[in-house]
Amino acid sequence: MNLAVVHSRARVGVRAPDVRVEVHLGGGLPSMSIVGLPEAAVRESKDRVRAAIQCAQFEFPQRRITVNLAPADLPKDGGRFDLPIALGILAASGQVPLEALRDVEFLGELGLTGELRAVEGVLPAAIAAADAGHRLVVPLGNGPEAALAGRVEARTARTLLEVCAMLGGHKTLPNAVAPAPTRDPGPDLADVRGQVHARRALEVAAAGGHHLLLVGPPGCGKTLLASRLAGLLPEASEDEALESAAIASISGRGLDPARWRQRPYRSPHHTASAVALVGGGALPRPGEISLAHHGVLFLDELPEWDRHALEVLREPLESGVVTVSRAARTAEFPARFQLVAAMNPCPCGWAGDPSARCRCSGDAIRRYRGRVSGPLLDRIDLQVEVPRLPPAELRADAPPGEASAAVRARVEAARARQHARGTSTNARMPQAQLNATCVLSAADQALLERAVDALQLSARSMHRILRVARTIADLDGSDSIATVHVSEAIGYRRGVCTPA
Repeated sequence: MNLAVVHSRARVGVRAPDVRVEVHLGGGLPSMSIVGLPEAAVRESKDRVRAAIQCAQFEFPQRRITVNLAPADLPKDGGRFDLPIALGILAASGQVPLEALRDVEFLGELGLTGELRAVEGVLPAAIAAADAGHRLVVPLGNGPEAALAGRVEARTARTLLEVCAMLGGHKTLPNAVAPAPTRDPGPDLADVRGQVHARRALEVAAAGGHHLLLVGPPGCGKTLLASRLAGLLPEASEDEALESAAIASISGRGLDPARWRQRPYRSPHHTASAVALVGGGALPRPGEISLAHHGVLFLDELPEWDRHALEVLREPLESGVVTVSRAARTAEFPARFQLVAAMNPCPCGWAGDPSARCRCSGDAIRRYRGRVSGPLLDRIDLQVEVPRLPPAELRADAPPGEASAAVRARVEAARARQHARGTSTNARMPQAQLNATCVLSAADQALLERAVDALQLSARSMHRILRVARTIADLDGSDSIATVHVSEAIGYRRGVCTPA
C-alpha cells in the first residue's frame, strides 16, 4: 500500500475543522513535498518528521513522498500536523498498520528526537473529535486540556515511538486526565465600605447581566467595586465554561485546566489598541472582549481610551460576536461579555465633590466627557455616581459590607426566575419577550414616558430601562414590575456622565 490517510484538526478561530492528511509514496528521485495551503511552520515539518522517524529507528522511505492536507483551500499553520504526517509516511510504507488509523485523530509537534510537544488549540479539537465520534491522541502536555472535553476518548503519548507501539498493539497509551478543579473565591464585596448605591447597582448588574458605568473621583472605590462583580455571578455552566476555555486555548496565552470553570475577568490597560480589544493579526487571534466571553470586561479610565478602540465595542455589545476579516481568512469569535467601565467626572477628577477643589472649566469638562461617544453610553444600562466617602466610614473598626456569598444567593435566585421565563439574562431578552413580560400599568408607563422626554433618551434606552426594571423586580421576587422598580431603573439612566 502506497497511500495512507490520517485524520487531524486545523484551527480556524474557535473551530477545529477536520483535516485529512493524505500521504502517497511514488516513484522517482527521493523527495518530499507538502501541498494544501501549508504555511511556513507546516512546510518545515518535513525536516522534523524525517529526523523524528529516523531517531525512532524506523526507515524513512527513499521515494517521492507527497503529503496532501485536505481540504486544499483551508490554510494550515503550526506544528500540529507533524505527528499525523509522520504516521502517514509510516503507514504508507507498511511500518505501522493502516487499519489502526481509522476513527483516530492525531495532533502534536515533533522534536528531532521524536519527542511530542504540546500545541495550541487542543480543546476545540477535542470537542470536535467527540462530536465526530473519534478517539484522539495528543502530546502528554496537552492531556489535561483535552480531557476537559469529557465526551472524547483522549490518550496521551510522550514520543512518536509510543504512538507507533499503540498502533501496533504493543502498548496502551494512558488516558488524558483533567486536573481537579480549583475555585478561587476572589475578592469579596465585604471589603467595600459604604457605597450603598453603587453596591446595589453592582447587584442589579450581576442579576440581569447589565453593563455598568461607575463615575466618581479618584480613590472612591470604582476599581474595587468592579473587581467584585465576577464573584457575584452564578457559576458558569459546563457549556459556558467550555466556550470560554476554548477561546483561552487558542489565544496563545495558555489555559489553566484547573481553573476552567471560573468566569474570566479581563482588565486591559487604557493604552490597548482596537486590535487588542477585538482580536486580529495575520493569523486571527481573539482579543480581550472574546477572552472575557461569559465573564467581565473592565475598562478603567474610560475617557483616556482611544476613541476608535471604544467604538469597536458597540457592535459586540449588541451581537455578542466578533468577526475578524483578513485577506486570506475570516475568523469568528464569541464575545458575550459584561462590560464594567469607570471614569472620573472631569480631568482633575473632583467635579461635584463637596470639597469644591475642582478648578476645571465647563469647556474642559465637556471635552473630557465628550471623549466617550453617546452611542456607546446609550448601550450601558446602569450609570452610577460613586462619591468620595467620609474618613469615618473607612476606619478599620467600621462595619464591613455585605459579603459576596449573600449577594450571590440573591443573584442566583433572580437568574433562576429569568431562566424559568426562557431567557438567559434580562439584558439579552428578545424584543418580543420584552413586550410580553415587561408590561407596565398606565401610571408607570406614563412615568417612563415622562422620564424619556425629560432626559432626552433614545428608544434603546427606554427598552433598557424596562429590562433593568424587570431585573429589579426579579431581585424582589415580584412577578410584575411595580412603580418602585421603574423609578429605580430610571435613576440609573440619569446621565451622570453627560457634559456639565
